[in-house]
Amino acid sequence: MIKNIDLVLDISVNLARVSDWVLSKSQHKQQRMDQFLKETEGFLLNLSTRTVPSRFQPTLRHFQKEFQQLLDEKNETNKNDWAEKALTWANILQHRAKFA
Repeated sequence: MIKNIDLVLDISVNLARVSDWVLSKSQHKQQRMDQFLKETEGFLLNLSTRTVPSRFQPTLRHFQKEFQQLLDEKNETNKNDWAEKALTWANILQHRAKFA
């Protein structure tokens, strides 16, 4: 079984990759972006069925809401704001993963 910390780090890496592709305006990566977002959604679903330490729970709850917003807004016109939010969460999760 994959450890919680590894799931959180996988989510972080995926968000960073997708953010980078969006900022580079890489249209040919759209299919890969969708794939990584779907994979991230699966990681998050897996993580949400587990027991996580109380120290990480607020971060997880907040990220679940923000990730849903990212999914809902992925086709909006302001790609820079979207990518910035995704990259911010990638950084937050990377630093907080040790608490998962």
